Amino acid sequence: MDRSFYLDLARRSDVRLPITADLLLHEKEDPQACRFSGECLGKVIVETAERFRMPLAFPLMDLRTEKEWLLTRIGVAPDDIDAFHFPDEIKAGDTTRLEAISEAEPTARMEASLGALRHVRDHSEAVPVGMAIGPFSLMTKLVNDPITAAYQVGLDPEDEDAEQVMHVLEIGTRAIHRWIELQIDAGARAICLCEPACNVVYLSPRQLEQQPELLDTLVLDFNRRLKALMDENDVDLIFHDCGELNEPILRGIDTLDPAILSLGSPCHLPEVAPWISQRTVIMGNLPSKKFYSDTEITVDQITESGGALLREMEATGHPFILGTECDVLCVPGCEHTILKKVEALVAIEATPPSP
Repeated sequence: MDRSFYLDLARRSDVRLPITADLLLHEKEDPQACRFSGECLGKVIVETAERFRMPLAFPLMDLRTEKEWLLTRIGVAPDDIDAFHFPDEIKAGDTTRLEAISEAEPTARMEASLGALRHVRDHSEAVPVGMAIGPFSLMTKLVNDPITAAYQVGLDPEDEDAEQVMHVLEIGTRAIHRWIELQIDAGARAICLCEPACNVVYLSPRQLEQQPELLDTLVLDFNRRLKALMDENDVDLIFHDCGELNEPILRGIDTLDPAILSLGSPCHLPEVAPWISQRTVIMGNLPSKKFYSDTEITVDQITESGGALLREMEATGHPFILGTECDVLCVPGCEHTILKKVEALVAIEATPPSP
């Protein structure tokens, strides 16, 4: 879409973007069955957009999808997928099957997500948003010691661990590329690409200072391939990173030219705004991970901090939409508490500070 669509949203005083489909999913009688039903899941996403008056219909932020698809391809048992990591060397037969991932049948989880996108496309005026994990974050879920291995890429690219990282990044990017293609075919007009592992924990600030090109090698070049796919299909990039970030990482992400940059609470948004292009709307970043408890944060504190953030971002002149730092997950027994805080976020108005 034309970039002005997102910039116009940022100028509106009534737009808030909490990512909260998971919370409404758990209002259903059988959330697990609904998660695997395209129609039911699509209705949840539409209801979420309508209830919170959101012009973007965000799906579940389910970052297990691509890992499950890859590992199912090589016969890993469903119960072992979450804890599975590749051994030091991927078997030749597995490599062949993994590299042909575009020929693999979608999983039940993927089929439901695609059905949900089609439902949103056909039954809502909100923009259907797809969801994908970023290549670097997927890699960290597939290798045993991703922090050390990523560091090793800068020290010795021919090291076995370094080579495995680059191999997994390549395979992962192919899988994500195909998954985005499928979502575009199902009606996605924007893709929320999640790279939470692209942060100062996994990427040594000292090493990046000495080897700034490593950020391109490990993260940005693979994401640029996905951005090119979106550009070819007139689909917009919403880049999500809720990790702890510094200036070099944020300036690097900015080169991807996202329509929206969704950031987590470790980032002080007014401080980082000058590092981001005015073409990109910044979104965030009230601490949704604390919504479950009034001890962690109260409704009044959400209202106060959200209003303050709106005023501070207005002072920067940067396009901004108030939202959550990440998705709002249902915590059993805390649903009402969480919902009250999402409703408070949506109702926040930017008002002058008290005298």
